[in-house]
Amino acid sequence: MTTTTDSSGGDLETRNAAPRQDSQDPSIFGQTPWQTVGPYFHYGLPWKGGADLVERSEMGARPDLMPPEHFLLSGSNVSGTPEGEVIALAGCVYDADGKPIEDAMIEIWQANANGRYASPDDDRADVALDRHFVGFGRASTDKSGVFRFRTIRPGRVPGPGNSLQAPHIALSVFGRGLLRRLPTRLYFADGEGNETDPILNLVPEARRHTLIAQRKPDGTWWLDINLAGESETVFFDL
Repeated sequence: MTTTTDSSGGDLETRNAAPRQDSQDPSIFGQTPWQTVGPYFHYGLPWKGGADLVERSEMGARPDLMPPEHFLLSGSNVSGTPEGEVIALAGCVYDADGKPIEDAMIEIWQANANGRYASPDDDRADVALDRHFVGFGRASTDKSGVFRFRTIRPGRVPGPGNSLQAPHIALSVFGRGLLRRLPTRLYFADGEGNETDPILNLVPEARRHTLIAQRKPDGTWWLDINLAGESETVFFDL
């Protein structure tokens, strides 16, 4: 039998391939390092209408941070009017010194008015799925550090064991200097089941107010988010 050899006398059929000399070879470069989020991210990720889960609008993005020719996409592409109570959410994001952060981004994820998520993981046939409601939104903070959403007040969803959670909306905070998102929750001051909610009750009583939105005279549900300091919002370790 004839064995093919290379110029150095090695067996081409059995030798190990030489390492790749590019950025795809982890033995050379290792894992790509984490970096803090740059200033481009604030206006690059929120999209026109991303903060409106109810109807078509331009809520969510910051057109003042981009040239008009880059603000061309249509507003939120809802397929119809979702069921349930339409609500407005808002709040201000503050840094450790109590100063508003004008380039943060907030994401929300929530169940519909019936208490079901628009996700394959929620396959409960006994709870109606609203085909007009996606449950996900994204908004920039404005020059005053304020974020705003228009959405549907969520229903209650199952909790650990046989418990039932109070109506809530999951929030995630992104911004410069944050390596990873900061996850938290928004509950409603008049929410049914706040006293027995299994997640809210994990939070020390003295700090639960940082997760509970209050209703303003104009009807807006308001929750400030403090990234640090004495009034720091409770964030979850996920």
